[in-house]
Amino acid sequence: MEKSAQLHWDTVYETKNANEVSWTQDMPTTSLDFIHSFAVPKSAKIIDIGGGDSKLVDYLLQEGYENISVLDISEKALDKAKKRLGTQAQRVNWIVSDVIDFKPATHYDVWHDRATFHFLTTKDQIEKYLYIARNAVDGFLTIGTFSENGPDKCSGLPIKQYNENKLTSELENGFSKIRCITNDHITPFNTTQHFLFCSFRRMQN
Repeated sequence: MEKSAQLHWDTVYETKNANEVSWTQDMPTTSLDFIHSFAVPKSAKIIDIGGGDSKLVDYLLQEGYENISVLDISEKALDKAKKRLGTQAQRVNWIVSDVIDFKPATHYDVWHDRATFHFLTTKDQIEKYLYIARNAVDGFLTIGTFSENGPDKCSGLPIKQYNENKLTSELENGFSKIRCITNDHITPFNTTQHFLFCSFRRMQN
C-alpha cells in the first residue's frame, strides 16, 4: 500500500466532516439504480470499492442485502462508517487496502466503484486494477468516474477523465458494456461535478 496515499486519505477523513468533502451524497441514487438493474439476489456478494464512509452500505443493508464488503485505503474512513452503522457494522466485511494491492479472497457478483478508478492515472495502476477486477468479478461491474466535463482534480489529487468510449476501451478485455449514463453530482458546497457511470458484464473466458 502506498503510504503517502494512505496518509492523504486518513488525514482527509480525520480532519473533515461529510459536509466538507465534495463526494458526499445523502442518497447514492445512481449507484443503487445500477445495482438494482443487475437483479441479483439479496445473497449476492457485493463489494464497494473506495467506499470510504459512503452511505451506499447503509441503503444496501436496509434493502436486505446479506453479503456486503466495503474496501478503502483509509481505515479512518471505514471507522467513520462503522461508527455510523453501530451494531449493523458487524454485518459488513470491512477491507483496508489500496485497490491495486487488493488480494480478493472470494469472487463477487457485483463490483461497485464510484470515484476510485479515476484516481489511477498511470498505465501500470490501471492494468493492476483491471487484472484484479477480472479475477474477482463473476457477475457485474459498475464504475463512476469524472467525465470529460468534470473536474481534473479531486481532494487536491490529479484524476483521469473519461468518456464512454475511453472507459469501455479500458474494460474491453474481460467485460462487455451494458450501458452508460452521465450524471451531475451536486456537492455539499452546491457546486456541480459531471460524472460518467457505466455498467459491464464479466465475459467468461
